[in-house]
Amino acid sequence: MTIRYEANPPKILPDINTDESIEKFVNKIKIISKKCDSIHLTENVLGHQRVSPVKVGKIIKKEIPNIPITVSLRVRDKNEDEIEKFVENCVSIGIAGILIIMGDPSQSKNPNSGMIPSTVVSNLKKKKYDSKIDLYLSISNKPNFAKIEKKIKAGPKGFMTQVIQNIQQVQNLSDNLKQFSIIPIILFPSDKNQKSADFLGLNLQEYNKEFDELVKKTHEITGDILITSPNDFNGLKDYLENHW
Repeated sequence: MTIRYEANPPKILPDINTDESIEKFVNKIKIISKKCDSIHLTENVLGHQRVSPVKVGKIIKKEIPNIPITVSLRVRDKNEDEIEKFVENCVSIGIAGILIIMGDPSQSKNPNSGMIPSTVVSNLKKKKYDSKIDLYLSISNKPNFAKIEKKIKAGPKGFMTQVIQNIQQVQNLSDNLKQFSIIPIILFPSDKNQKSADFLGLNLQEYNKEFDELVKKTHEITGDILITSPNDFNGLKDYLENHW
């Protein structure tokens, strides 16, 4: 049974001290790690340049050695050698798993490398990296299972979903992907996360009414969930303290 917390590493900005931003970020992880079982570090969300999840992951592993960490790996702007180096670094510092995603277009307009997540997983498995680290792919919250053959054939450890909207989506994923680990992503329904809810097409008020039940039933079905709260750290911390 696992409750994961999704954390976006600090943005790299010209007028902000990056080292100070990293220190504040790691301190937050120290706090939230007392309330959850694992940390997931994203990479360059929405294409904005952020501190590498490998860099902050290495610091977190030193500060909190017993907390499992997974990270996102964008393949849109990496070639095969860069991807393999990223994976090697993750293995060397003890990262537990990698979510391999296409990633949003870069804000700096970097060219698309043409790498496909399912193909990357297949290639890494051929090189036996799956014996050293768990490999995950992303999946829609309501996929057409007939059209995800490449993802299934790639044989990842499991799938991390888009933000789920109801328990039926979780049950459908679990029923149709029994051979895989399913990690549903759930958005913490805070007013501060309204922008994220709007982006996802979620009715935050309705979502909030059933949130606790959604979390608990999802956890019963999959045994593993990832909670994201991009703009309300304290709200999610309080929720975890009072409910888990």
